[in-house]
Amino acid sequence: MSLPPAQPAYILRGHAAAIHSASFMHSNRRLVTGDADGWIVVWSLETKRPVAVWRAHEGAILGARSWGPEKLITHGKDNKLIVWNFREEDEATMSVVLPVDTPPEPRKQPWLLHVLHVNTMNFCSFAQCTIQKPPSEDSPTTDELLIAVPNTMSSETVDIFHLPSEERIHTVPGDPSIKGGMVMAISLFPHPSNQHLTVIAGYESGHTSVSQLSSASQTWHVLYTAQPHSQPILSLDVSPCKDSYLTSSADAIIAQHPIPDVSADDDQVVIRKAKEGTPLKTLQTKHAGQQGLRVRNDAKIFATAGWDSKVRVYALKSLKELAVLKWHKDGCYAVAFADVDGVGGTSAEKEEEGALVKRGGGALTVKEERIRRAKRTHWLVAGSKDGKVSLWDIY
Repeated sequence: MSLPPAQPAYILRGHAAAIHSASFMHSNRRLVTGDADGWIVVWSLETKRPVAVWRAHEGAILGARSWGPEKLITHGKDNKLIVWNFREEDEATMSVVLPVDTPPEPRKQPWLLHVLHVNTMNFCSFAQCTIQKPPSEDSPTTDELLIAVPNTMSSETVDIFHLPSEERIHTVPGDPSIKGGMVMAISLFPHPSNQHLTVIAGYESGHTSVSQLSSASQTWHVLYTAQPHSQPILSLDVSPCKDSYLTSSADAIIAQHPIPDVSADDDQVVIRKAKEGTPLKTLQTKHAGQQGLRVRNDAKIFATAGWDSKVRVYALKSLKELAVLKWHKDGCYAVAFADVDGVGGTSAEKEEEGALVKRGGGALTVKEERIRRAKRTHWLVAGSKDGKVSLWDIY
């Protein structure tokens, strides 16, 4: 006997426009969704209700992600990238009226910390990378971030900004050997073998490239280029160990690519090692238009949001399709995984989790049990053109 189709555990309703972004924060206790009208809704995954609602941008939300425990970054189609000071204690003063029930009076917004004026013609969301620096007398704080976005003047190149200074510190040139067109997807991280800053880009032409900053000359070198797609790349994501990455496109192909391990500082060695490559694997899914690709942080599975309204889950190692999740009637544009470790990074959150564990399951209050469950559930979230958000508890 075949099993019945999987059903979402919860449906979150309240957006009046298509969902373009979804991400978790506060150790999986909060879900942040952004829509095509510029609205941000922060949901409590303990109660499945909104705890903060505001219009962050005049255009569609391209991406929204947390920066540490107290900041939220939103990227809008209004050519702005905004950093908000958004702490859990601030929720008490925020509106919880959903966009479908928008009142006439202006909504309160969180405290605005930074605004970067960036290019959003590409519909390409930002990438971020934390800078790990020890504190010093000149700089007692280690809370610094790098932001990568398409260049304002040349849509084939990538700008990297530093926060909190708001200065542009790098411009990553496109590969002159290809005609990539606009940058459609970006990833930014320090390479695990040498800590050199690395940028992965997906282009309108279906090309993808890996570029790395040489510490010897402070110049960028292309380490890998491939064109596995015949249509624009819609999304990409990097494996947790940073040894490979995946791309999805408007065509039906999902490709897995290597991230070259170049440990030498000498530019000539780097250039000799850089060459046009081929993907590690390609999968012809026969389902065009899969985007929002996300890899779960345990490196076991990844998921895509399909224009055909289906969410597909694949095995990262084999690229085998594991599940097709069907509930939405309209196309899906965004997916997100909860952190499978469940417990977040701040000492306060770890102490709270430790206190709950010491109490024992039988001693937990209803609220404490909701907190524990929100942190521990392996949520997969999907956002759709219908303005609804589905929460799935699988794998």
